[in-house]
Amino acid sequence: MPRHAFRIIAALAALALLSACGSSRVVREDGASSRPGTSVARPGQAVTVQRGDTLYRIATSNGVSPLDLATWNGIAAPYTIYPGQRLRLYPQGAATASRPATPPRTQGGGSTARPTSATPATPAPAPVRSSVSWRWPADGQLISRFTEGDPTRQGIGIAGASGQAVRAAGDGVVVYSGSGLVGYGELIIVKHDDNWLSAYGHNRSRLVNEGERVRGGQQIAEMGRSGAARDMLHFEIRHNGRPVDPLSYLPRR
Repeated sequence: MPRHAFRIIAALAALALLSACGSSRVVREDGASSRPGTSVARPGQAVTVQRGDTLYRIATSNGVSPLDLATWNGIAAPYTIYPGQRLRLYPQGAATASRPATPPRTQGGGSTARPTSATPATPAPAPVRSSVSWRWPADGQLISRFTEGDPTRQGIGIAGASGQAVRAAGDGVVVYSGSGLVGYGELIIVKHDDNWLSAYGHNRSRLVNEGERVRGGQQIAEMGRSGAARDMLHFEIRHNGRPVDPLSYLPRR
């Protein structure tokens, strides 16, 4: 597998993502606009790896992010797959079959009663306890919120000014600094421990490189609009690869 493909998958499996080579400290904005990488889970469906396939190719061909495909199938670095391997297109434990429709009930006189109310929405799971001392990654107005189960709202958006400081939300190690994931722009991912990651997207410039250790509150980037329509920070917290609501962990302000 080409080196750049390994870097895409490696970074995505840490939020975790791509870059053809190296990482730069100053990056020009492109003004492009799209939502962060999304996945459409397909409960009960799977694919069988064919010769020449890569995790990245299978993921993008099936509307799934390489991060999610790797996480759902327990694939760790160096993210190797092999012919004949079966990969789920949905997270483990997800329903594998649709709920059967309620058959119409015949009432007196031959009339048919329609099914009543729809199944209520599943409530968001309770926050998982974290050992990370989380802090806000930037100052500014909250302009978008996390929505459980919505692949287009896997984090929060914080508005600000171009060049404004973006800070590490906790102590950790930079595991990705690049621009390889469409929709995130210039992106930084920090690994806080074996279970927790944070991601910082749409930066104007990245000030840290992969492998660099950072402290909570340390500036790691300058806010921008790479991959966004306005100057803002897209911020995610992930537990074991699964996005969780950052507002459940960040201190009140």
